[in-house]
Amino acid sequence: MLMTDPRIIVAIDTFDLNQANAILDQLDPDLCMVKIGSVVFNALGKSFLKHVSSQGFKIFLDLKLHDIPNTVHETILGFHDCDIEMLTVHLSGGEEMLKKAVLAGQSIHTKVIGVSILTSLEQSDTLALFGNNLDDQISNLFKIATKANLDGVVCSPHELEIANTILDQHKIKITPGIRDIAVEDDQARTMSAKQAMRKGATFLVIGRPITQAEDIPAALKNFSDSIEKQ
Repeated sequence: MLMTDPRIIVAIDTFDLNQANAILDQLDPDLCMVKIGSVVFNALGKSFLKHVSSQGFKIFLDLKLHDIPNTVHETILGFHDCDIEMLTVHLSGGEEMLKKAVLAGQSIHTKVIGVSILTSLEQSDTLALFGNNLDDQISNLFKIATKANLDGVVCSPHELEIANTILDQHKIKITPGIRDIAVEDDQARTMSAKQAMRKGATFLVIGRPITQAEDIPAALKNFSDSIEKQ
């Protein structure tokens, strides 16, 4: 992965093929990668992944795989016929699962990125789920990612400081929850693009502020310009 790659990853989150293509047609592969999550993949499958690649876009496949080690390994190998730049697994799957994911990723030339805590979760959620406060749980998961030699992590903007402390400098940090205006939605830990880049994000995942904009190409360019000025 080159640092000349686009720093923005646009999330396409619709199961409607016509809507997905309408968004894709307004994006520029020189300015962004494309994130395909479970909503799109479950509905449109590998054929849509191959279509996105054919349009010149690099793909971030965000399926957050979490299963026994061999199942995750085989699932990743199953994408051997697709051109996937990066894909995600849940760090809570444990070190053995993560190591098997890395081996499979290397086989198909895909970087494996670990998901720590979903951006919709808050302190009360992590206490209830893990018996741990948010920062301590994030730290524990990032340490597991380091031991398993993952290529990077997904973390909210507010966990970037923890990631910078625990992860090697060359590891990828993918940051969702990017908002340049106050938007009421389901991501609790959000930040502007400029703030996230200043805190050390490698890539920014941006969905609705671009895909639901009145002028999608202009919104993408505005975000791109804002981080280029960092």
